[in-house]
Order: sequence, then structure tokens, then C-alpha cells
Amino acid sequence: MEPILRVEDLRVYYKSIFGDVRSVDGVSFSVNPNEVFGIAGESGCGKSTLVEGILRVIVPPAYIRSGRIVFKNTDLISLGEEELRKMRWKELSYIPQGSMNSLNPVLRIEEQMMDAMISHTEISKQEAKEAALSGLKEVGLPVEVARMYPHELSGGMKQRVIIATSVLLKPSLIVADEPVTALDVVVQKGILQSIASLRDRHGITVIFVAHDLAAHAEIVDSLVIMYAGRIAEIGSIFDVFGDPLHPYSKLLVAAVPSMEKDVVEGIPGLAPSPLDWPPGCRFHPRCPYATPICSKEEPAFKAVRQGRYAACHLLE
Repeated sequence: MEPILRVEDLRVYYKSIFGDVRSVDGVSFSVNPNEVFGIAGESGCGKSTLVEGILRVIVPPAYIRSGRIVFKNTDLISLGEEELRKMRWKELSYIPQGSMNSLNPVLRIEEQMMDAMISHTEISKQEAKEAALSGLKEVGLPVEVARMYPHELSGGMKQRVIIATSVLLKPSLIVADEPVTALDVVVQKGILQSIASLRDRHGITVIFVAHDLAAHAEIVDSLVIMYAGRIAEIGSIFDVFGDPLHPYSKLLVAAVPSMEKDVVEGIPGLAPSPLDWPPGCRFHPRCPYATPICSKEEPAFKAVRQGRYAACHLLE
């Protein structure tokens, strides 16, 4: 299957007075059409910077140092701002982190949804209004929400409005950056079901970013585990949960709360600073299985077996 998105050796850095902050430091992966592709890892591992780089929505002091982002055979890094603007919402859509605060407080919901459509396609106001109402119904909201202001909606309702807006123009790829953060578990489940349902109905590919592995387990097909600006492991959600290869993945899975566990243990130590990544394997200072080579040589990221990729000396 031809991937809809290929990311090749992407590096996204932040300029600072102390030097470059290497937030995303050589990441490569591909996403297949119609799948929900998850990106997980602790806070600060580079997840949000990665997807913002892919969508070309990063702002200074962040910048793309090098790499390729190929979407449907088009290198997004080579495109100018006007070319990118034409692709956004129609081909590439975005559910931002903190999207509950992304709505304009002085405009009604329907006005904001209509504006997104009219700004990116040739459509009449009446057609845009009908599409907005249809979009709200699709995510389980009553049509009365269209005439309401953001402050009249709950957090979960605002999140559904953002999701409805992201699919109005039937894009090929949606990037959802922490879409269930700060929501209670009942609302989270409804939001995750909405994303999965939209994928199934419209054949949309979704990149789903979250630090919560339990949320990934609900809807994700393939999962990337990131640590310290790089990828530790890639595999299907069943493989990563059932047989994690990288020590970091093992500890993350072990830290997921469960009714079957008497004790849930966190990962010891703290994540390193992107200003000064550790030599060798970046996880070695926290790894309970580390050997002398782990602190000296950086492990190669490679295929371990069919559909499984990881970067760890212990797999040699």
C-alpha cells in the first residue's frame, strides 16, 4: 500500500540563547491511508512539535532544520505559504492541542464553521450553513448549537465543534493533537468514538497524538513511541501493548492503570533536556536494562521483524 504520508529524517529545532533546542531530532515513519496512526510518549518528548512541523504551522523560534515531509507525493517543505493555505482544511486538517480555547468567543458556532469553508473553497453561504449543520449532527450535537456562542457550550461540546469543523471539507488527513486532554473519561470516550466514526464513514486518515496510552488503545491501528526527540519503537497497537520491544515502551505500558494491577509504577528519573541529549541511547540513564554500550553508541532504528521497528542495543 502506498503511504499517504512519509516523514524522512525530520529535524525541528528551536533557537535559544543557549543554542538549538533539538525537539525533533531525526524522525522517520510512514502513514497508510485510512488508518489511525498514534504518536505517544511522555510530555516533552517532541510529539506536538513533530505534528506542527508536519503541518508547517510552526512559528519562530521553531524552524525545520532538515528532512522531508511527503504528502501524496508532494514535499510539503517545498511549498510556499499560499500553496499550503490552499491545502489546509481541504487536504490537511488540524485539531490543535487546547482546541477548546480555539473558538472565537464573539462569533456564533455556525459563523466560525462557515468561515472555515468559505475561506478555503468556492461555496455559497447557504451551502456552507447547511454543511455546518450537517457536521454538527455528525458528531452528535443538536442543530441548536449552531446559533450558540462558545461560552454556552461545555468542554466536550466545544471539542466536538472543532472536530466537526476539521472534517467539513472532507480532508484526506487529520492531525489530532491531544484532543482528549483535560476532559473527563466519559467525555473522552465520546470524543474518541466520534473520531473513529468519522474515519470509518469518510475514509479519512488520522494522526492521533496523546500521552495517554489508554486513549490510543481505544482507536489506534499503528503506534509510534517517541522519546527524547526520536522514535523508540513502531508497531501495531496490539504488538506494542502485547509485546513491547523497547525498554521505554515496556515501562510506559506497565504504567497504564488497570483493575488487574495492585500497584502501578511510574518510570524512574526525569526526561533529559533537548538542549543536551545524553550520548548513546537517550534512554540509558533511566533504563533498568542498560549495558555499557548503551551510554556510548546510539542504537540504529531498524526493522526487528515484520511490521516492528525499534532502536535498542538489547535487540541485537
